Amino acid sequence: MAGRNPNKKILIVGPSWVGDMVMAQSLFIALKQQDPAVIIDVLAMDWTRPLLQRMPEVNNAISMPISHGIFAWKMRGELGLSLRDKHYDQAIVLPNSWKSALIPWFAKIPVRTGWRGEYRYGLLNDARKLDKKALPMMVQRFVALAHPASQSQIKPTYQAPLMIGEPPNEVINPKRQSVQQKRLILCPGAEFGPAKQWPTSHYAALADSFLTSGWQVLILGSKADISTADEIVSLCRDKSDNLISLAGQTQLEEAIDLLGTADYVVSNDSGLMHIAAALQVPLVVVYGPTSPAFTPPLANNANIIQIDIDCSPCFKRTCPLGHHNCMKQLSVESVIEQIKTTK
Repeated sequence: MAGRNPNKKILIVGPSWVGDMVMAQSLFIALKQQDPAVIIDVLAMDWTRPLLQRMPEVNNAISMPISHGIFAWKMRGELGLSLRDKHYDQAIVLPNSWKSALIPWFAKIPVRTGWRGEYRYGLLNDARKLDKKALPMMVQRFVALAHPASQSQIKPTYQAPLMIGEPPNEVINPKRQSVQQKRLILCPGAEFGPAKQWPTSHYAALADSFLTSGWQVLILGSKADISTADEIVSLCRDKSDNLISLAGQTQLEEAIDLLGTADYVVSNDSGLMHIAAALQVPLVVVYGPTSPAFTPPLANNANIIQIDIDCSPCFKRTCPLGHHNCMKQLSVESVIEQIKTTK
């Protein structure tokens, strides 16, 4: 066809969660390893698009105008029709929902790949049956879709996400007292639910320990995390200018670049945790009701701390037993010791 790009073009229907989109970079890397000339466009929710801007494998991030969970048949059809002239050779659909496969079908993309999910026969013509035991990690399930269907249940090797940060905007980047001053960034939020959150009193005690040692301590998070961050600040004994909460004050792209400036990050199992890992920043992740076996931080310098109690991991948004011991009993001292042994 006249004017058609001779290079293979792939449309990725991206996941909605920040952490999942970070892990999807491993799929983009695998596709580029197979064919360095492949053109990768990603259909993404607007709140995840800043991540894609930091991934050199991505050619274009296409705005997904339909909110997560909304069906919107007409809008999906219109978007699919608008993508027909892009002449994609293949679509890879990462979400498991039926509706997520509609847009590539409307776009008449000839090869539409994904796991069967919600019985998407017809919408996907390269629908694969997932063996969760063979592919226990989410990143493995993403990367397996880069390979032929005959290899779908073979545990793939993968390269960890590697995002490229930029120098942070100086307006939002707090000044350090000296070039030697170290920076600890705390990420105390968790969109999944309060069960994932290490107690604010623990974060405050951790902050005090490093403030006493002369570190600068920043708190990052979304607007939903403002009250959590404010509580941490209120519980800190040290009220110096070295303790700064930026929760609710940064756009995602600004948070990415600030994380890249950290000497150490301490985080719950969250989207910011995955970003810090992809930036290769030294990291401690506190796990409670979830398991690092499925969506761990994908970096060699990421350290996981989780205590062994009978009811964990329960994968609940709130503690079903009401005690939250999986997080309360995870001590501040264990986190401090982990940082001391690796910094």
